[in-house]
Amino acid sequence: MPRFKYRGRNPVGTAVEGLLEAASTDAVVSQLNAAGVTPIAIETAGETGGFSFSLPELPARPPGRQELALFCRQLYALIKSGVPIIRGLSQLADTTREPLAGTIREVIDDLEAGRDLAGALARHPRTFSPLFLSMVRVGEVSGRLEDAMLQLNVYLDREIQTSNAIKTALRYPATVMIALVVAVFIIMTTVIPKFASFYGKNGLELPLPTQIIMAISNFFVDYWYLVAVGAVGGFAALVRYVNTERGRLWWDRAKLRLPRIGTLVLRATLARFARAFGMSMHAGVPILQALAVTARAVDNEYIAEKIAGMRDSIERGESLSRTALRVSIFTPLTVQMLTVGEETGQLPDMLDEVASFYEREVDYDIKRLSALIEPLLTVAMAVLVLILALGVFLPMWDLTQMAGR
Repeated sequence: MPRFKYRGRNPVGTAVEGLLEAASTDAVVSQLNAAGVTPIAIETAGETGGFSFSLPELPARPPGRQELALFCRQLYALIKSGVPIIRGLSQLADTTREPLAGTIREVIDDLEAGRDLAGALARHPRTFSPLFLSMVRVGEVSGRLEDAMLQLNVYLDREIQTSNAIKTALRYPATVMIALVVAVFIIMTTVIPKFASFYGKNGLELPLPTQIIMAISNFFVDYWYLVAVGAVGGFAALVRYVNTERGRLWWDRAKLRLPRIGTLVLRATLARFARAFGMSMHAGVPILQALAVTARAVDNEYIAEKIAGMRDSIERGESLSRTALRVSIFTPLTVQMLTVGEETGQLPDMLDEVASFYEREVDYDIKRLSALIEPLLTVAMAVLVLILALGVFLPMWDLTQMAGR
C-alpha cells in the first residue's frame, strides 16, 4: 500500500508531520481530519511491503550565496510592495529550488506557530549566517525589514563577484601547471624508459641525471599504490586537521603569510569586516554585538579571534580605534578611518569608505592576479623544463656523439 508523508497542524496549532499508509491522498486527508489534524502538505513516500533497500540519505547541500542573494532581493521586493510576510514567503517557496524551498516552508510553519522571522531563520544555521540573522532581527525590531534584505542582497552579490573573479584569475595558472605535470609524467613513463632499454641492450650507461629520473619513475611505477595511499591519506589528514578548531586557526593564519597572495587575502578580509560591521552599525546594532556578529562573518578564524578580543577591551572602556591599533591586524588606513569615525560620530560611514576602498583594491589585484603569480609560475616551469632537459637531451646528446665517432 502506498505511503504518504504529511505536514499539518493539530487542534492547538502545533506543527506535526509523519507517515501514513493509505490507498490515496483523499484517504490520508480523511485519516488526518478524523485525528483532528489540519493537513498542509501531503507527498508520496513510496510503497510498503516486500523487500526494499535504500541508501542512507546524505545531508542536503546548503544553498549557495547566489540563491540567498536572489531570495533577499525577491523578499525585499515583496515586502516593499506591501505583501504580508507569510504570503510572500509562500510565493517564494513555490518558485525556489530545493533545498531552499523546503527551508522556506519550514520557516513559514514556524511563523504560523508564532515565532518571529529571525527566530524562524535561526533554526537553520547551515543556511543563514549569524550576520544574516542579526540583520533580519534588527530589521524586524526597527520596522525596516525591506532595507535589511536589500543590504544583505548587495553584500551577497559583492561576495559572489569577488569569488568568481578569483576563480577566473586562477584558471590559467592552474591549467598551465596541470599541462606541465602531465607532460613530465608522459615523458618519464614512455620516453625515458625507451632510452634506458636502448642503452641497456648496447651495454651503455645512462647519464647520471637520467638515471636519477629513471629511479624516480621506476619507484612510481612499482609502488604507485603506496604513493596513492600516502597522497590520499596525507590529504585526508590535512583536511581533517584543518576542520578542527586549532587546524582552522593555523590554516587561516598561514594564508595571510603567503607571498603576494597573503596581502590580497588580508585586504579582502578587511573589506568584508568593514562592510559587515558598517551594515550592523547602520542598522542600529550595539557595537559589542556588531563585533560579535562580524567576527563570525569574516570567514577567517585568526582574524575572528582578534576581533573577539577587541570586544573585551571595549567592554573595559577602551576606544575602538585604540583597540584596533593594538591587535595589529588592521592597516594604518583602517585605524585612521576608525579614529575619524569615532571623533566625528560617523563611524558607519567611515566603515563604508574603508570597505569601498579595499574592495576596489581587491578588484584591481584580482585582475592582476595572473601577473602576481607569474614569478612563481616561471620558477615552477623552469624546474620542470630542467628535469626534461636532463632526462631527455643528455641521452640524445650522448647518442649523437657516439654516432659522430
